[in-house]
Amino acid sequence: MKFDTVIIGGGLAGLTAGLRLQQKGKSVAIVSAGQNALHFSSGTFGVLNEGAEIPENHPYMKLNLEGYLAEVIPFFASAGVVLKGNPLKNSWRITPMGKRQEARFFMEDADPLEGKDTLIGKKALVVSFPGFLDFNTSFLAASLEKSGTAVRIELLALPEMDRLRENPSEMRSVNVARVMDRAWNKVVSEVKLLLKGEDVIVLPQVFGLKDSAIVSAIRESFDQKVLFVGTMPPSVPGMRTQMKLKQSFEAAGGTFLMGDEVLSAEISSERVVSVKTRNLGDHALEADAFILASGSYFSKGLSATTEEVFEPLFGLDVNFSEGRSSWYDADFYSAQPFNNFGVMTDEKFRALKEGKPVLNLYAAGSVLGGADALRLGCGAGVAILSGLAVADAIAPESK
Repeated sequence: MKFDTVIIGGGLAGLTAGLRLQQKGKSVAIVSAGQNALHFSSGTFGVLNEGAEIPENHPYMKLNLEGYLAEVIPFFASAGVVLKGNPLKNSWRITPMGKRQEARFFMEDADPLEGKDTLIGKKALVVSFPGFLDFNTSFLAASLEKSGTAVRIELLALPEMDRLRENPSEMRSVNVARVMDRAWNKVVSEVKLLLKGEDVIVLPQVFGLKDSAIVSAIRESFDQKVLFVGTMPPSVPGMRTQMKLKQSFEAAGGTFLMGDEVLSAEISSERVVSVKTRNLGDHALEADAFILASGSYFSKGLSATTEEVFEPLFGLDVNFSEGRSSWYDADFYSAQPFNNFGVMTDEKFRALKEGKPVLNLYAAGSVLGGADALRLGCGAGVAILSGLAVADAIAPESK
């Protein structure tokens, strides 16, 4: 099978690059092994923590950063994903544990706060459901009270959720969201009966799994301000965003090979000729260009032995330090050097192998060297912006 571009990895970077290329009129296939980091998102995308200096080896150094940041909101809007936020300045979000964290772009479920200590309101009603352990109301309430908001917690028991409560493993955010797609208006009615003068209502992000309009409808149903706070993974807004990107990619003519894995590649004359996958067997995927968006250690985009960190599919150059003891800091809360390791590229994001660029192989997302998301707060930003940049490098002319 022949395509203009084959992308290895169906996460945020792969979907961004794939959709961009389809919009440019290219034929694209994405090979996706399954779950990706979007399923762990809490409704926001981080780009760079305020005051953080971009290291010389960071992927952002290869970008017209401000130019690509200005494209993020309209690009996602083209896929039906509404984002809020100032492209050039961070706001703050409330995490599932009640802490405040910087973020740049906010999905419809999330509300940007201007500052780290912004008061959400004088009195807040935090609503959850009996047996729903992925939304920690106690931690959330303690954090809000520390910021000066008086908090009251209520658990809303709905008959529609009785079946889920029979098995604790079923009481996860996605399963709850499937119920809420049908019962959200009943939640609105019940919450109105619970209010006792609160000016803010805090709800878990378990609404609108397939249709984000439900989130807006809930907000419009109350005179009070409604805040949706993320749950422990999996993430409802993250999964909804992934589904919309995938649907837009396929609607534009893209081929999405779900539940498959690239096992081998043929390289000749400094170019990738084809790749073979587990499900397709001897039927190779050929393309003019290939994008490695396979993620980092968790998704096996990078692997390690006791002596080296390596990229397992193409054997690409990886920037890692010699000596395993230099890979980590004994202080668990310090920046960990291994998060900075990854595939090396040239200025066009073409992957390097033995010091030379593989002429038609590009890398995007967290597989890139220098993409230290935990320290810089920029994992999603690297995925989105490098995905756009790689697509533009492959197809500089629009359709």
